[in-house]
Amino acid sequence: MKFDQKLVSGKLIKRYKRFLTDVELEDGSIVVAHCTNSGTMKSCLEEGAPVLLSPAKDPKRKTRFTWEIIYINGGWIGINTIIPNQLVYEAVKNNEIVGLENYTNVRREVKFEDSRLDVFAENENEKCFIEVKNVTMKVGDAALFPDAVTTRGLKHLETLIRIKKQGMRAVMVYVIQRMDVDNFGVAKHIDPKYAEALQRAIDQGVEIFPIQAEVSPLGIELRNKLPINI
Repeated sequence: MKFDQKLVSGKLIKRYKRFLTDVELEDGSIVVAHCTNSGTMKSCLEEGAPVLLSPAKDPKRKTRFTWEIIYINGGWIGINTIIPNQLVYEAVKNNEIVGLENYTNVRREVKFEDSRLDVFAENENEKCFIEVKNVTMKVGDAALFPDAVTTRGLKHLETLIRIKKQGMRAVMVYVIQRMDVDNFGVAKHIDPKYAEALQRAIDQGVEIFPIQAEVSPLGIELRNKLPINI
C-alpha cells in the first residue's frame, strides 16, 4: 500500500489525551496531529524522534494532520491502526497471503452476532471471518500484543471461537508494523485474560497469522509471517 500523498516531516514533542500529538515541523512550527492508536504505544514513543504525518483531506477537520509513522531503533514503525485493516483486505482480495488465497468474494466490516469482524472472505467451499489487530510493541526480539488491557480484543477472540464452532473458518491476523522483531507473542503481563483467551482460541482451531509489515515514507507492505511464541 502506497501513501496517496506526500507525508510531512517533523519531530515528536509529546502525545497526550491518547488521540492528540504535538509535532514540530521542519519549519519550526508546532502542529497538533491526530493519533489513531488508542493503546499505550509502549516501545514506539520517543520524544524528539522523526515522525511523518499525512495532511487531512477534510479542510473542516480540527486536526490538520494524522500521525502515520515514527523512526525508532533504526527503522520506521507504523502507528496508524487503520492501515492494517486495509492491508489485509487488499492482500486477501489479491491472493497475497499464503494460506488465505482463492477467495472469490471478499468484504470488509461484516457482522456476526453482536460483533463486527474486519474482513469476510468466501468461496464455493468455505466461509472465513478475519479479525485484524495492529501490533507495535517490542520486548527483546519479540512483537507482543496487546500493549494495554483490551476488552474489545477479548470479545473478538470469543467471537472467533463461536465462528469456528459453527463450522466456518476463523482467523486472527496480527499486523506487526516494524521490522526489528523476529517472533510474535502475547503480553501476558499486561492482559492475562487476553493471553488465556488466545491460547483457548488456538486450541479450538482459530488460526493465527502474525504478519510483519515493512514501513517506509512511501508506504507499508506486508512481508513475512513470524513464528508464534506464546
